[in-house]
Amino acid sequence: MLDTLDAAAVRRWCAGGLAALRQHQGEIDDLNVYPVPDGDTGTNLVLTLTSAQQALAMDLDTLPDAGPTPHGHALRLMARGALLGARGNSGVILSQILRGFADAAATVPAVGGRELSVALRQAASAAYAAVARPVEGTVLSVVAAAAGAAERAAGDGLPAVARAAATEAAAALARTPGQLPALARAGVVDAGGRGLCVLLDALVEVVTGESPAHPAPAGVPVRPPVTAVRETGSEEYAYEVQFLLDAEPGSVARLRTRLAELGDSLVVVGDGGAGGGTWNVHVHVNDVGAAIEAGVEAGRPHRISVTRFADQATPAAPVLPDGRAAVVVAAGAGIAELFAGEGATVVPGNPSTGELLDAIRATGAARVVVLPNDPNTSAVASSAAREAHRLGVKVSVVPTRSPVQALAALAVRDPARRFEDDVIAMAEAAGACRYAEVCHASREALTVAGPCRPGDVLALVEGEVHLIGASLLDTCTAVVDRMLGGGGELVTLLSGADAPDGLTDAVRDHVRSAWPFVEVHAFPGGQPHYPLLIGVE
Repeated sequence: MLDTLDAAAVRRWCAGGLAALRQHQGEIDDLNVYPVPDGDTGTNLVLTLTSAQQALAMDLDTLPDAGPTPHGHALRLMARGALLGARGNSGVILSQILRGFADAAATVPAVGGRELSVALRQAASAAYAAVARPVEGTVLSVVAAAAGAAERAAGDGLPAVARAAATEAAAALARTPGQLPALARAGVVDAGGRGLCVLLDALVEVVTGESPAHPAPAGVPVRPPVTAVRETGSEEYAYEVQFLLDAEPGSVARLRTRLAELGDSLVVVGDGGAGGGTWNVHVHVNDVGAAIEAGVEAGRPHRISVTRFADQATPAAPVLPDGRAAVVVAAGAGIAELFAGEGATVVPGNPSTGELLDAIRATGAARVVVLPNDPNTSAVASSAAREAHRLGVKVSVVPTRSPVQALAALAVRDPARRFEDDVIAMAEAAGACRYAEVCHASREALTVAGPCRPGDVLALVEGEVHLIGASLLDTCTAVVDRMLGGGGELVTLLSGADAPDGLTDAVRDHVRSAWPFVEVHAFPGGQPHYPLLIGVE
């Protein structure tokens, strides 16, 4: 058994945790409340920790001249690698957990039991701080429970504290369905929380030499109506305010409370520097002045950026003599070709923070708009944008949730406009484009549209299941009719990699017959999972 967590143990923890996540990857992927074939929390955690291990492998034993302790250096490398490789919301939150852990443990002479409990508490704080409106029943609850158990552990030894944290994390995971109705109705535990339990079990194995048995608790075998917590902000607020802030943690806590009263989509993430360091603040508000004033009261705000989402007047800003570019995420060769034809830099689907950051830097532009095209990539895009800001590149993320929205946004791009106004126009065009996805159910479930079985055809509009059918073509035409019933002048069809021949032609012919005044554009998209993507403008 180990008395302290040294640099070699940190490396074994990262390697062991990655191996364990790979072993449980499929299980964690299956902890998904939607019956569509793209639940990928396990995959995203594996890719995130793979990047952490690669960072450790590239810097085996070297320390900066004025660097931290050897174990602290290893933990910082692990956390930095996880940040740059973070994929999806689960990966971003994991990177913040590792950052908080590293910040607490980096400078102490040795990490024993008490130091481990402090590191876990700071890891929990960093995770909660990264989420604007924390939701219990998620990985946040699990990491908080682990930290609390570590603080209450009977002994001060490293093995006792590590065991207590892992045991309570498993118990907290079992409680998540009782905390989050979406999990209870789907009959699963939280996927991100399960991944964290796997990592804590790997830590116990490194410290004690024993493999703890904390399997995921069995869920109820029923999957009733599916719900999901929306991750993007509401349309109630007209402005996005972002700034860097030099401030102490206490002032930042008060700022977070004040901004939460003013708006939504609140994210406040710090770099862990001395004296509180620098914080990146992001919020959607209607009262821009109040948001900036709150920043002035908290510390020294700088690099302030205000973006207008609605068509309202904003104070004129100087036009900087610099280039601009667009970076777009595309899952599918045909979609990538369409975006490249619009002059955008294309990144393959499900990118890491580092891959998006590399693409942003490769443009050579000082102002870049990023179109993530997937709700799960939005957090990664925001993380890459924060990193780019540190390098002096201004990045705005237009929260597109489908490639058809990105096509609508790119169509209105105008380099003659101010960058801020151009981003507003793109956001408005994307928001005006309703989108739908048609796929085959990957599992049995009860959705808001009724029960489905594996192989059934599902039509999702704006992320919610609206139709369940047996015929792919009939379901596609039915969902187009439903969308056009609410109005529309232009329909965009993107056929998937597994779409049968003639699908888009048949849907286009149906629209021309049933809706003669509607224009239809059809393209080969090549996207996986979804035979047809639909956009209505």
